[in-house]
Order: sequence, then structure tokens, then C-alpha cells
Amino acid sequence: MADRFAGPASLSVLIDALKRLPGVGAKSAQRMAYHLLQHDPSGARTLAQALGDAVDRLRHCARCNTFTEAEVCETCLNPRRDPTQLCVVETPADQNMIEASHSYQGLYFVLMGRLSPLEGVGPREIGFDRLVERATDGVVKEVILATNFTTEGETTAHYLGELLRARGIGVTRLARGVPAGSELEYVDAGTIAWALMDRRAS
Repeated sequence: MADRFAGPASLSVLIDALKRLPGVGAKSAQRMAYHLLQHDPSGARTLAQALGDAVDRLRHCARCNTFTEAEVCETCLNPRRDPTQLCVVETPADQNMIEASHSYQGLYFVLMGRLSPLEGVGPREIGFDRLVERATDGVVKEVILATNFTTEGETTAHYLGELLRARGIGVTRLARGVPAGSELEYVDAGTIAWALMDRRAS
């Protein structure tokens, strides 16, 4: 009850909406709301419009599951990408970091999550069946497991490795140049490039 906001209903709704962002608590949400309303109302309208447009226009790529405005994303349609390599990441942000390393020219599959039994997230919730179908299309020769080096990420990589090897797919894992416990989104591109080049059999 201590976090309950006693003010105009519309302001309370805005603060509650901002609290949905990762790492944003009640106090931070209030500061954001007051800043936008007091100092940048045009920015607030731009933000609202951009969020609405993104929610309305974006969908999941039919092949790799990342966000796209078309049925299939530009990366999957790019004829210069190597279709024999499939890099599995947890989020589109992780995919962007690998792209920023300029060290990978294959294709992707974005899980949009990771295994977390304590939170009720299992293989079904993050679409392992779609990944297996994609990886066993007869074209993919190597699946690179680029999940994060957190406990959940390692669990996800281990589970996927067992699942894919049982189907005769070659599986590798990013090298340990990426610090244990880290998330790719926050690792520099150079470190990711080395981790890709030094990847090991999983």
C-alpha cells in the first residue's frame, strides 16, 4: 500500500504503465511521468504514438521469430546470409549485439525468452518446437547456442543442445570470452566477436 499513488486517475494510470518497464519501480516511474508531463509533453505524445504504432505494426518473423513488420524479416530474406548456420539467441536485443560484432553471417532464431521453471517458463512457452522444426529443415548444419551466460541461459543451452544433438544437428556454444553471469545485450561487440570465433562444440 505504500506505493499507492494518491493523485489524478490518469496520472496514476501513467505511473502504473511506466512501472511495467524492466527495472522501473514506483519512484522512478513517478519521476518519468512528471518529467514527461512538465518538461516534454510533445515527447510524451511522440512516445505514445511510437508505442502504439509498434504494437500495431510489429509481428514475429515466420522463420526466425524476431520482430518484423513483414511476414519474414529482412535478415531471413537476405541471400548473402549463410543458411547452414543458425544462431539461437534469447531476445532481439541479443541478436542486435551479435550483428554489431560483424562476425556472423548466418541466420537466427530468437527464443523471446529462456527456460525458467520457477517462473513457469518451459519449452512450450518459448517455442522449442518451432526451433527444432527450423533447425531440422535439411539446410542447417550448425546451431550456435548464444543464450546468455546466466543460470537460466545455461540451462536453456544445455536443454537445446541435448534436443538438437538427438536429431543429428551439429551444436556449438559461444566461447567463455563472455563473462559468466552476463547478458549479451550488455557485452561489447569485440568480446562477442571473439566468443563467436572461438565457439566450442556443445
